[in-house]
Parts: sequence; C-alpha cells; structure tokens
Amino acid sequence: MEQNPQTNPLAGLPKQKLYSLIVAGVALIAIFLPWITIKLGILGANSANGLRGWGVLSLLSVGVVAAACFMGDKTKEFDPNTKKIALGGFGGIALGALLFFIRKSSYGGGMLNDAVGTGFGLWLCLLAGIAGLAWVYGLIKLK
Repeated sequence: MEQNPQTNPLAGLPKQKLYSLIVAGVALIAIFLPWITIKLGILGANSANGLRGWGVLSLLSVGVVAAACFMGDKTKEFDPNTKKIALGGFGGIALGALLFFIRKSSYGGGMLNDAVGTGFGLWLCLLAGIAGLAWVYGLIKLK
C-alpha cells in the first residue's frame, strides 16, 4: 500500500534529513533517561533525568533540529541555511549535555563526588549531539 505524501509527513524526506530526525529522536529519548544517579548509602539510590538545568538546552535543541528538517523544500537535502540551523541544533544538544556534565562534576567534594554519578542518558545525549554534528557536517557518510 502506497503512502499518500499528504498524510505522511516523513514521505519523501531525503536520507540526510531522515537520519537527522532519527538522531534527534535518540537525543529526545536520552533526555528522559537518567542523567544523574545519586547513591544514598543504605537508603538505596535515586536518579534524575535531563529535564533540568542545562538539559533543557538539549531538549529545545531537539526541536530546532526537527524544525530544520521540515523547513523549506522537504524533498531536498539541507540547503545552506537549514544546514546551519541543523548544525546549531545538534551543537545545542551536545553543548547542553556537556555543560550538564561539567556542572555535575563541580558539585561539592569529598564524599559527595562519590555519591553523585552520571547516568546513561547523559552520555547517550552527548553522543547523539556529536554524531548529529558529524552527520550533517558530512564527516559521517552512510549509503
């Protein structure tokens, strides 16, 4: 059954934009995963996602990447302007995760540094931002 382009917004997207949306989707999922794990000794552990602090920059940047993919003629690769917007979006994803990590690393000292660790979501978001930058810039080529 053939999809009607009017009803399927992803129909006709070139690989560059489709893969950019996939990487931005991975970053979006990573924002909801644990970014910080807090060990509370005998009380157990707790975690927090990326919807706080600099993680909000990553969240907003996912929207920037999505907007860049649907701006202009969506059946063609990124034009120079939308490419810059997508690069800025992926840079924002990576920068939000990196600043969150730097801020987390600067908390307290002594026993507190051992009690607060980074979660999987933070690393996945940072990796998605860097991979998206490399993909849109042209350093990663997929066939």
